[in-house]
Amino acid sequence: MTNEAITNGNKEKRIAILIDGDNAQSSLIEQIVVEAGRFGNGTIRRIYGDWTTSNMKSWKDTLNSYAFQPMQQFRYTIGKNATDSAMIIDAMDILHKEQVDAFCLVSSDSDYTRLATRIRESGKQVVGIGRKLTPRAFVSACDVFIYTENLEEREKQKKKVAAKQQEQVKLTPSEVDLIDNIEQAIEMVGTDDEGWVSLSEVGTALRRIDPGFDPRTYGSKQLAQLVRAKKPFFDLKKPTGKSIILIRSKEED
Repeated sequence: MTNEAITNGNKEKRIAILIDGDNAQSSLIEQIVVEAGRFGNGTIRRIYGDWTTSNMKSWKDTLNSYAFQPMQQFRYTIGKNATDSAMIIDAMDILHKEQVDAFCLVSSDSDYTRLATRIRESGKQVVGIGRKLTPRAFVSACDVFIYTENLEEREKQKKKVAAKQQEQVKLTPSEVDLIDNIEQAIEMVGTDDEGWVSLSEVGTALRRIDPGFDPRTYGSKQLAQLVRAKKPFFDLKKPTGKSIILIRSKEED
C-alpha cells in the first residue's frame, strides 16, 4: 500500500483507544498511542481500572501526558474483574452513538473476544494490542493485532538511539524528545517503499502526539525549516512538478 493511500484513508478517521489498566503496561503508552494513530485520530482515550489500588499508580502520569480519561471501576468481589464489564459497556455505548470509525482495545484478556466481534459486525475496524500470550480467539476477532513484545523492543531501541544522540551530537533532552517525536510521527503516518512520507501529514501526526507542538518553540517559523536544521537525522525533498515536501528518517550507522 502506498503512503498516499494510507494517509488519505486515515485523514478523517476517529478512533477510540480503550485500555484495560489491569491488563496492560503503562510503560508502553507512547507506543500504544503511536500504533493507534496509524488508524485514526484518538478522539476518545480512556483507561479502565480501580484507581484506588496500588497497581494503577503507574498509569497516573499517563493521564496528563497523553490526555487519557481515568474510568473508575471498584472491585466489589475478590477475584472478579469488573474492569472488563465497564470497558465493554462503554465500548458498546460509543459504538451505538456512532462516535468513532475504529476501536483500539488494549488488553490480553479473552473476555474482549465477543466485543471485538460485535464491533466488526457493525462495520467498524478493530485494532487489538496485547501480549503474545493473548488467546487466539481474541487475536482473530480483531482486524489487526499488535503484540506488545514488539513495542517493547521498539521502546528499548528508542532509548538506545536517544542515548547515542546525546553522546555523539550533544543534543539537549528537549531536542532528543523532538527528534523522537518526529520519528514517531513518520511511523504513525506510514511511508512508501523508500521511507518517504508527506511532511504535512507528519506535522498533523506530530500534533496528535503532542498537541502543544509548534516549530516556533524551537526557533523555526515552519516545520520544514525545523527539519532542515536536523540534517543528521532526516532527509527532505520536493518532487519535480509537485508542491508537496517529503521527509524520511536517515538510517542509523
